[in-house]
Amino acid sequence: MTGILAMATAIAAVTLGVVEAVKRTRKVKKRYMPLVAIVIGMLIGAAAVFLDVGIVERLWAGGISGLAATGMFELGKKDKVNDSIKL
Repeated sequence: MTGILAMATAIAAVTLGVVEAVKRTRKVKKRYMPLVAIVIGMLIGAAAVFLDVGIVERLWAGGISGLAATGMFELGKKDKVNDSIKL
């Protein structure tokens, strides 16, 4: 499990960038973005052949990185909204 989390950390930045690019196109409804993020993460994980593990572990790591990408964006968005309310 520690290895999968380490791999997810390694590919999370790329996943975050791709998910953010998809969000900015506005072709996907907001409510589907977590699912899209997981799929994108899994695709990036499957393509991460530089990680010396099997495909199943890379898919798990990609899915986790997709969830992390969604959480990171929402956390930043939430703080931004809260900061504007305090003013």
